[in-house]
Amino acid sequence: MSDDFKLVYCDDGKGGNLLDKKGNAKNGKKTFVEVNPNDHCLKLRIEKKGRGGKTVSVIDELPHNPEYFKTILKELKRYCGTGGTLKDSQIEMQGVQLDKIRTFLEKKGFKVKGS
Repeated sequence: MSDDFKLVYCDDGKGGNLLDKKGNAKNGKKTFVEVNPNDHCLKLRIEKKGRGGKTVSVIDELPHNPEYFKTILKELKRYCGTGGTLKDSQIEMQGVQLDKIRTFLEKKGFKVKGS
């Protein structure tokens, strides 16, 4: 089963839907969650299953804002000196990078839980 989801309703604060029937913003722009690092707690873990024995560090429970997290991923890959990708609502970094990732995210203002 896929973790893909489609946003079908977004309230404007007055009870009106900001999205059309296809899930796009009525004004033609895509809507994303405003990311304030102090309001979000990210989960950090290591995964090995289903990757041919390779180990990856996973940052989970990201708010839905791909544009913001693409820039975070680019900075994080440079900081850790390794590859990584943004999939659905998580970032996967190659190798065991927990200490570096935790330090980087805490400098950005996020709260981090997990290994």
